[in-house]
Amino acid sequence: MLAFVTGATGFLGSHVARVLADQGAELRLLVRPTSNLRNLEGLKAETATGDLRDAASLEKAMAGCDTVFHVAADYRLWVRDPEEMYRSNVEGTRAILEAARKNGVRRVVYTSSVATMGFTSNGHPADEDSPVALADMIGHYKRSKFMAEQLALEAGRSGMHVVTVNPTTPVGEQDVKPTPTGRIVLDFLKRKFPAYVETGLNLVDVRECALGHVAALEKGKTGERYILGGEDLTLKQILDTLGQITGLPSPTIKLPYFFAFATGVIDEAFTGRLLKREPRATVDTVRMGKKKMFASSAKAERELGWKIVPVEGALRRAVDWFKGNGYV
Repeated sequence: MLAFVTGATGFLGSHVARVLADQGAELRLLVRPTSNLRNLEGLKAETATGDLRDAASLEKAMAGCDTVFHVAADYRLWVRDPEEMYRSNVEGTRAILEAARKNGVRRVVYTSSVATMGFTSNGHPADEDSPVALADMIGHYKRSKFMAEQLALEAGRSGMHVVTVNPTTPVGEQDVKPTPTGRIVLDFLKRKFPAYVETGLNLVDVRECALGHVAALEKGKTGERYILGGEDLTLKQILDTLGQITGLPSPTIKLPYFFAFATGVIDEAFTGRLLKREPRATVDTVRMGKKKMFASSAKAERELGWKIVPVEGALRRAVDWFKGNGYV
């Protein structure tokens, strides 16, 4: 099997590439001219230079591959130019699917996000059948991933062999950017968490999530999507676990929603618009926090053989990796 992988220089994609290599697959990895190749060290793989926003480069890079794992995405909760995110996440996915069709690729695994699911404020776990629409998506990242997912699902319904996976919130080592989730861990290590808000996430071990991608290739049904999740935890529970791992104090002050919202408004205006840097808090982030992003992986358990594992080990590996790589 010659597998074409996008996003392998990033967090989740690097783990997907390593799982495939461990299982004997030959790899061709899409990289940009400016990509940081740190996560590819020691990995036996061919690289192909291209860009999600350059359809011709994708078609050329994918030639001869029989499977595609499209993991790459612009994963930011604030962006100065929203159109840049839509070009990568939506038009990039459209271009990947078209390149796969032209190259006669046997099967595509598309990495969506649990963010596309229908969540409620009561914390009831969402699943693949929870009612949801584009209007429910808060922020450009969620909207762009929802739109891209629709392209993948439509391709599957139209006869292409496309399976969609929806990771919840991966955590672990090799989070080079880091992702918004990694920043929770990093901010805790830097003691930048004086207080917390009442919200919740489903955390999944990034290694297990990568294994789930391969299971989707082998067992997933064309045109279907599968939540790859782990443990439902409140933000306070996550911070308490990090406190137990590190010995650092976990915050005890809970911020009311209106205060968190005001903080987002100020940080977005001052840091984002005036200083031209990514703010730590945004209005969209606070709005998302009103809904606990708890999710059920029952469908993946039934059809892919998915197993939920405790996430403490992944949090511990994330802590050790950030400490060992000069982030703290």
